[in-house]
Amino acid sequence: MTSPDEITVRARGIDFGALEWGRHGDPLALLIHGYPDTAWTWRHLGPDLAADGRHVVAPFTRGYAPTGLAPNDDYRVAEQAADVLALHEALGGGDDAALVGHDWGAVATWAVTAAEPERFSKYVAMSVPPPEAILAPLRSLRTLPVAARQLRMSWYFLFNQLPGSERSLDWLIPKLWRDWSPGYEGSEDITRVFEAIDGPGRRRAALRYYRNTLTTGLGELASIRPDAPVLYLHGAADGCALARIGAMHEGELPPGSRFGEVPGVGHFLHLEDPGQVNPLIRGWIQGDC
Repeated sequence: MTSPDEITVRARGIDFGALEWGRHGDPLALLIHGYPDTAWTWRHLGPDLAADGRHVVAPFTRGYAPTGLAPNDDYRVAEQAADVLALHEALGGGDDAALVGHDWGAVATWAVTAAEPERFSKYVAMSVPPPEAILAPLRSLRTLPVAARQLRMSWYFLFNQLPGSERSLDWLIPKLWRDWSPGYEGSEDITRVFEAIDGPGRRRAALRYYRNTLTTGLGELASIRPDAPVLYLHGAADGCALARIGAMHEGELPPGSRFGEVPGVGHFLHLEDPGQVNPLIRGWIQGDC
C-alpha cells in the first residue's frame, strides 16, 4: 500500500485535514468517508486511483480530526454537499473530476448530483441508496416488511439522538463495525475513528450528523433527486442498510446509472474486499463499464 501525504485544505472557513495520493494537475478524485469512519478508509482505493492517473484527495469530513469543527455547528447533508463542492474548487478540480462517497459520504454524493450534477464527470455511491429509496418502502403495504426490517437495523439512528449517547461510543462503534461488516477485522479502522473523535466536542460532532438530520434535515433529505449517472454499489451482507432496497429501486436511478450488489461483503465493502470492489470503481471512472 502506497502511503499518502497528509495535507490541509482550507474551504468554507474550515481547515480540512486530508490524505493525498497522486500528482497535482491530474484529474481530481475526491473520496468522502462516512460514520463511524475516517479518510483512512480509502487506503486501498486511493493508491489504485492514483495509479490510474488521478490526483486523489480524501478529506476528513467536518468534525473529524484533524479537520475543524463546523463553525455553525451544522452537520446537515446540505452542509456536507457544500463542503464537497468547496473542496472541489479549492483543489482546482475540473469537470473531469470524480466523486466517490461511502455511507454519509454517499448521501453527500447523491446531494451533489442533485445540486450541481455537472461539477463532476463520474459519481460513485456506496452502501446507502438515494434518500427517496430509503423512504419509499414505508409507502406501500407490499414493502412494509422490508421497511420494518430496515427500521430494526437502523436502531442506532434513534440511539444517537439520546442525550449523553456520546459516552456510549466506546462500545457502540466497535459493535457497529461487527454488525455492519460481519467477519471483517476492523481494529485498525476503529482505532483511527477514536483518534478522529478524541474529546467530547468531536464525539458530539460525529452524532450531530444524525441529530441535525432528524431535527431539521428530514425534508431536505427527502427532496434530494439525483440527476447524474451514478455507480451505486452495495454489499450483499450489509448489516446497516439492506441491499434489497437498492435493488428494488434500481430502475429509478438516473439514466446511465448502474447498480451492483457485491457478494460476500458488508457495509465497508471497499475495505473487506478491495480486490473485488476497486476494479468496479476504477472501471466506472475510466469509462470502461
